[in-house]
Parts: sequence; C-alpha cells; structure tokens
Amino acid sequence: MERMSIEGAWSFTPRIHSDIRGDFLECFRAGELREAIGHTMELAQANCSVSRRGVLRGVHFADVPPGQAKYVTCVSGKVLDVVVDLRVGSPTFGTWEGLVLDDVSRRAVYLSEGLGHAFAVLSEQATVLYLCSQPYAPGREHGVHPLDPEIGVDWRLDGEPVLSDKDAAAPTLSEALDSGILPRYRPS
Repeated sequence: MERMSIEGAWSFTPRIHSDIRGDFLECFRAGELREAIGHTMELAQANCSVSRRGVLRGVHFADVPPGQAKYVTCVSGKVLDVVVDLRVGSPTFGTWEGLVLDDVSRRAVYLSEGLGHAFAVLSEQATVLYLCSQPYAPGREHGVHPLDPEIGVDWRLDGEPVLSDKDAAAPTLSEALDSGILPRYRPS
C-alpha cells in the first residue's frame, strides 16, 4: 500500500504472476489494507460499473458518519480514477489526485470516508469494481460537479464527457460548502 497525497487515500499495485495460461494476482488483501489504514474495512457491498469511452462518473461521497470507504480497481479497460478531498478543515481541502487504473497494472485505490470519488473512461469500454464499507443509501449520497473549475480536475478526455443527469446537476464545491453537505475533517 502506498500513501497518496491526500490523507486517507492509498494505492495498491499487486504483484502479477504470469505464465503461458495468463495472469494471476491478489487484487485485495485485508491484512495489508488494515496495516496501512490502521483498522479493518468492513465490506457491505460490491459494485460493478461498465462504461464506454468518455463517461465521467462522480464526484460522489456519502454523509459522515457513517460515510462510505471504497476500494476501487479496473478489471477491464482503462480509467482515470480521481480522489477529491471534500472534508471541510482538511489541509488538502478541494485538491484532487488521479491515478490510472487499468487491466495491465491492476492497480487499486482505497479512499476513506469523507473523500470524493470519480472516474473517467479512457478506453473504448471499462469495467470498474469497487468494494464499499456501507451499502448504497440514496438519502446519504451526494455529489460535487466533476467539471467544477474550482477543483480543476484534468480528466484527459477528448471531447465532452458523458455525465448522468444527477452528476450534471451536482453543485459546485463552493455551493456544496455553503449548503453544509460536505463532511468535516477528522485528523487520524
């Protein structure tokens, strides 16, 4: 597990064992994650998203508590996976970090409760799996507009991104801050 620049975000690049049959890897190891983050990640739900080139999903987050930690990997294709610090009072509030997740490196990203998550599809199609610490709860789920210039994510997309109606209508970071929906930073 490697620390990312935003507290509470980690990346994991597995060792891939290849032979004439193909590849084998351990894409998730609870013990290594526990050692890195200092606690166990409860698994309450697994999500699978299949999207075409140019699709942009997020920036999504859940009310804290309980929040929703995520462990994300791309099993087919290539995405730019982005973590946005939405925690009011955090030293890195409003900043983002992106990593390419693909079916070659098999890298994964862990993000703790209170961090925003998004990804853009860079290949013709991509399948993204994410393990979640809490089940989906519509009343606790929120978003920030992924194209908010205040956050300024470089999505590496050619042309206009494809957004859901919900993501296209999401508030900017400033609007979300003013409305009081953003989580508070709790130093670890």
